[in-house]
Amino acid sequence: MSTRTDHSFICVYDVATRSVKYMSPSVDFDTMPMWSPDSKHLMFIRRPGLPFGQQAPQGGVGIGLPNGVAAQTPTTAAPAGRGGARGGRSASAPLVTNNLPNEAAQETPTTAAPGGRGGGRSSQDAAAPAVTNNSPGLMQATFKGGHTLAFYKAEVSTGEAQETWHNQPNDAIAANIGNARLAGDLVIFPFGVGGGRGGRGGRGGRGGTSGAPGGAPVAPPASQAPADEWDRYYALNVLDPSARPVLLTTTDGLIENQTSVAVSVDGKTFYYCTNAKDIERRHIWAVPGGGGTPAQITAGEGVESYPAPLASGKYMATLSAGWNMPQSLGIWKMGTSGTEGSAAAAPAQKIIFPTSRPGFPTDAHVKPEIVITKAADGLEIHNQLFLPRNLKAGDRRPAIVFVHGGPVRQMMPAYHYMQFYHWAYGINQWLASQGYVVMSINYRSGIGYGRSFRTAPKTGGAGNSEYQDVVAGGKYLQTRPDVDPNRIGIWGLSYGGLLTSQALARNSDIFKAGIDLAGVHLFGSSLDPGAVSYQSSTIGAIDGWKSPVLLIQGDDDRNVAFQQMTGLVQLLRQRDVYYELIVFPDDVHESLLHSRWMYTLGRMETFLHKFLWETPVSASQ
Repeated sequence: MSTRTDHSFICVYDVATRSVKYMSPSVDFDTMPMWSPDSKHLMFIRRPGLPFGQQAPQGGVGIGLPNGVAAQTPTTAAPAGRGGARGGRSASAPLVTNNLPNEAAQETPTTAAPGGRGGGRSSQDAAAPAVTNNSPGLMQATFKGGHTLAFYKAEVSTGEAQETWHNQPNDAIAANIGNARLAGDLVIFPFGVGGGRGGRGGRGGRGGTSGAPGGAPVAPPASQAPADEWDRYYALNVLDPSARPVLLTTTDGLIENQTSVAVSVDGKTFYYCTNAKDIERRHIWAVPGGGGTPAQITAGEGVESYPAPLASGKYMATLSAGWNMPQSLGIWKMGTSGTEGSAAAAPAQKIIFPTSRPGFPTDAHVKPEIVITKAADGLEIHNQLFLPRNLKAGDRRPAIVFVHGGPVRQMMPAYHYMQFYHWAYGINQWLASQGYVVMSINYRSGIGYGRSFRTAPKTGGAGNSEYQDVVAGGKYLQTRPDVDPNRIGIWGLSYGGLLTSQALARNSDIFKAGIDLAGVHLFGSSLDPGAVSYQSSTIGAIDGWKSPVLLIQGDDDRNVAFQQMTGLVQLLRQRDVYYELIVFPDDVHESLLHSRWMYTLGRMETFLHKFLWETPVSASQ
């Protein structure tokens, strides 16, 4: 796909002839090419090109290269004389608005009345009144008939394409289709209804309708469907002009991203990874591509992700993990099917790689327990608790809280499918093997517990409401008879580092030591003590920071600016807070060198032992 700002093309490059063929080029946005199985045809989506009212190019020389309407901003009149621009450009320009339905008010200046060399009208002139222009097609683009999206089928050898299906005006589901997959005559695509940043992983995910690729304008549907806590996929027969989308994923659960879904080779079955019916884990489900009842394909106490149906149709491969088994390659024999919500017919798994793990401490692991806590505002928070194997009656151990990053993440009672969180789960097991009670907190604004949980109000720089979930975890640990309430620490990376620093600044009375890896310490850029973002930041509570901290970051971090660490250290120095600092020159957010991770873990072990383990046990309460 070749995006050209106000339109885009679908191109096919022929390697043998080193030539490019354009598929039915037009003035519109063509996106999402999908090959047919015979490699002779392409399906793609077409959306209207940019109308004048949304164009914003910078102008050039000549009457054919003016500034784009949307790029101009209204200006106040300039004083008469040499200080103004040439001609009428310095004069106060009337604004153009449109009253089209379902569209936010847009204002763009028109060309001002001609003036003299000195700058046109005098400074005493009032701004010209707004001008309304409702000319069809000027501000909002649709195809003839009012639809905004169409599927086309292209003949690759000729480049000719014909429309096969288009949506209806104000279509709520098929208004903006993204991340589609071709399955025979069907296109399978995700659709989520809900506000904010969506219930997905990654960096923000899908929150409302899918955004239009290629910069195409997104027209909000007039009749929005009701909010849905969970992710949905639909199927659409794009060769039938009268077809309507059919809901496939009637299960209620997270479907995190495009690595979570797959289509069988014959295009008849849609597979997806979800936490439906097992909210703490991930399993694979299947549903007929044309619609039907979903069936659970994998089950158990493990976590299965990245479904990959094999070409034979008899087996499925997954990345599989358990509470004492790191990520491995599993094979599941297909051919049995259960019913929705039932895993009774799920086949057995065979781990084909690795076939053995010499030296891996399988027996040193502990099985995490799921613990539910309640935050101060009553919200339930899911956590995993790791209890040391050698814990005896009457013991009062030091405890450590782990807070994940993201925040669009969910920790599970098993090895994670993402790199750092795979390590983090292993680190938590390692800390438990050293005798610490460890608690991993799935705080609000994370994923896995519904879209409302993901888009909880007043999180981050808008109020830091997720921090109360961390406090709830710390207070829960203080109530346990096997935990010393005065020896609780905390660690995390990225957003976890952010929450670690929050805990030390706001509640050094609970959290007696912390390890902050590449955390954020100032939301936004305001230093106004009255600003919500400042009050929500760690530095807004910096005077309460009393506990020691180990700070770690690479100075080539592309996720969190190293200045966040630089600024924090200046504040800690002025308040005589004990800190240890590890800076990795030219390294990134998560160090790329094994040796540096081994060094980091060694420093973590020493730091925690010094400030938690060696601290005298509190008197019995």
